[in-house]
Amino acid sequence: MIKTIDEAVAFVRSKTSIQPQVGVILGSGLGNVVDALEIETAIPYSDIPGAKASTVAGHQGRMILARVNQTPVVVMQGRIHFYEGHEMNEVMFLSRVIGRLGIKQLIVTNAAGGVNTAYKAGDLMLISDHINFMGNNPLRGPNIDELGVRFPDMSEAYPESLREVAKQVARELGQLLQEGVYLALSGPTYETPAEIRAFRTLGADAVGMSTIPEVIAMSQMQIPVLGISCITNMAAGILKQKLTHQEVMDTTARVQAEFTALVLGCLQRFAG
Repeated sequence: MIKTIDEAVAFVRSKTSIQPQVGVILGSGLGNVVDALEIETAIPYSDIPGAKASTVAGHQGRMILARVNQTPVVVMQGRIHFYEGHEMNEVMFLSRVIGRLGIKQLIVTNAAGGVNTAYKAGDLMLISDHINFMGNNPLRGPNIDELGVRFPDMSEAYPESLREVAKQVARELGQLLQEGVYLALSGPTYETPAEIRAFRTLGADAVGMSTIPEVIAMSQMQIPVLGISCITNMAAGILKQKLTHQEVMDTTARVQAEFTALVLGCLQRFAG
């Protein structure tokens, strides 16, 4: 596996002069951040050796090498998901690739359902911690020693120091920024009202179907992560309406400007 990862790294390096310092993974409908970047190279995932193409609406499936001001960045414009039928090592593959490209921090984003009843659709939530309900630990199987230790510590998967940066950026932008625990399931079904009540009891504030595999990969590689969820809808049973992917796309479109400003502000601070 490490040979396959490093072949992908070598391929990406052959296509760009940029040596990224910060990585970004953009979730469902959140890909417009790239419009604010000085793009040098855009590589479809399907062109990268060992990578899989994304099949989900709202995930463009490109790796972008670019700059924010003078900061070199690598952006995953969309991701692949466990529910698409991929194995966990495939889900983690591109995050491991950008880790091996040399990033020092990662900003990971997603669209999520609001479990906390104080939230509303369109809120942005800083991830303080997560609960893995995907039914699988992404590091299961033989350890890849080149990527990190067998038993990675997860007690500070989302370091407070990075969260403080995001809070400061949000204050300067005049944005409301929620903070809470993200719970991930395998999907692709949305959760039942009973499941949402259970997850709220467990301490979850938002629920989704991604992100945790990438964060676990970064924890093993000792790359700190800032996590941002866009609350695109209230989870099952909170409002008297059915859940649809179109609602996710509509909400992310509505908050694109706010979301982009927050991510760009954080990127600029990380560069400093």
